[in-house]
Amino acid sequence: MTTALIHKFVSSACVAAIDDWVAKYPANEKQSAVLSALLLIQDELGFLSTDVMDAVADYLEMSSVSVYEVVSFYTMYEVKPTGRHIINVCTNVSCKLRGCDKIVAAIENKIGAKLGSTSDDGRFSLRSVECLGACVQAPMMQINKTYHEYLTVSQLDEILEQYT
Repeated sequence: MTTALIHKFVSSACVAAIDDWVAKYPANEKQSAVLSALLLIQDELGFLSTDVMDAVADYLEMSSVSVYEVVSFYTMYEVKPTGRHIINVCTNVSCKLRGCDKIVAAIENKIGAKLGSTSDDGRFSLRSVECLGACVQAPMMQINKTYHEYLTVSQLDEILEQYT
């Protein structure tokens, strides 16, 4: 593994954490650490640029296209700067039947940003996601890694105030 390219973007501590993940796999399958490597880097940098993804591909000895495929498949990866807090609102059928459209409209109004964009103050990015696996608790949203379930419009102010 060459570290020169990856060190251009992230700290030595981040590379060491990636190496810990790489060590969990057979030497000829280090690309299996790609999900964890990308999350570690994103945690440090905030998002994954093409140059960073290329560096990960080089470090894990895999094609850049394979890294791009991973990043484009999973919604947990960001390819552009985001707000400090990411709001994922489930808009799949269970949430739709239980009023997620009203939740989305209320959030857009409260944060001053439409789906797919970031609030002017950089506090929130708002996204629609297909499913968060909590259909019984619909409607629901995820802010960062925390689920907020059985949502009502009247709860939104209190919930959003928790995220400064």
